[in-house]
Order: sequence, then C-alpha cells, then structure tokens
Amino acid sequence: MKIIVDRGRCTGIGICESVAPDHFEVDGDGALHLLVAEPDEADAALLGEAVRSCPALALSIENGT
Repeated sequence: MKIIVDRGRCTGIGICESVAPDHFEVDGDGALHLLVAEPDEADAALLGEAVRSCPALALSIENGT
C-alpha cells in the first residue's frame, strides 16, 4: 500500500493529520509531509478515512501487488 498526494490539489488544511497523525504532518507553511509513505496494511482503515476526509481530494491509496 502506498499513499499518493496530489500536491497540486493539496491545500494544507490538515484534516488528514488530525485523522492519522502518525502518517501525515502539515508544516507551518501548509506543506503536507508523509511520515510513512508505504504503511502497513493494518493501517488501511485509518488511512482510508483520512483519504475520504480530504476536502481537496488530494489523497489516494495505491494497493501493491
């Protein structure tokens, strides 16, 4: 599993950070940083919630093969 960020869409609101703070961090300039770019499958539900919560639709999850 891999988290994909569309940097052109991300507005740095930080809802993803509030949902999954161990995976996302928005700095003081509003730039999103992935703390874990390829998380464990055990975090799939939490990360799915973060993706669905993004108002800018800037996040997606790519499942590995």
